[in-house]
Amino acid sequence: MENPKLLIVEDDPNLGQILQEYLQVKGFNTFLAQDGEKGLQAYQEQQFDLCLLDVMLPLKDGFTLAGEIRRRDKEIPIIFLTAKSLKEDTLQGLRLGADDYMTKPFSLEELLLRIRAILKRTNKQAAEKPAEDAPVQVGKFTFYPQQQTLKLENKQLNLTAKEAALLKMLVEQEGQTLDRTTALKTIWHDDSYFNARSMDVYITKLRKILKEDAELQILSVRGEGFKLVKTR
Repeated sequence: MENPKLLIVEDDPNLGQILQEYLQVKGFNTFLAQDGEKGLQAYQEQQFDLCLLDVMLPLKDGFTLAGEIRRRDKEIPIIFLTAKSLKEDTLQGLRLGADDYMTKPFSLEELLLRIRAILKRTNKQAAEKPAEDAPVQVGKFTFYPQQQTLKLENKQLNLTAKEAALLKMLVEQEGQTLDRTTALKTIWHDDSYFNARSMDVYITKLRKILKEDAELQILSVRGEGFKLVKTR
């Protein structure tokens, strides 16, 4: 990916300018907005490869902005930048599909490494998708891994890239335990604490989705991982 374009939404003018100038020097195209409304407008009018969103923003906070972006694009990577380090805020960011979460003050070098790792991963996942999308039967659902969709009768459920990848691994090992570390390194390419919590959030989402088939369950195997089973 040549010269990825980043949307930076940060209301602190000094930090915003530092981020913009640093990332431009490192080869990125950037657009800086100083409130959530301008950030959303920029997102709607331009094409971006990744969003850096401050949580505490005027007019529209970062979580609300991320939710509106996610409704339009389930794939674009989002990194939250925040002065808060509360567990509740971290979990809310994960529920919105955040790819990472950095608490201020943070190292610009570390931010750069995380941005590059996320872009490399998402670009690789797009390149590796097969041309054909063979449907897989999962209980009463028909699962299309490539399209990232689940169909149940006349209802279609759209999954995020991580939800689809995680479900695919569970389906491939149905009845067997999917090792947590293996799943983390395969999908997130890192078994850090943040990513482990992120995976737990995605497992919870998948459980809610699969509840429409009462015979399907995702079990937690203590100290090991997760298992997709049919109860009948």
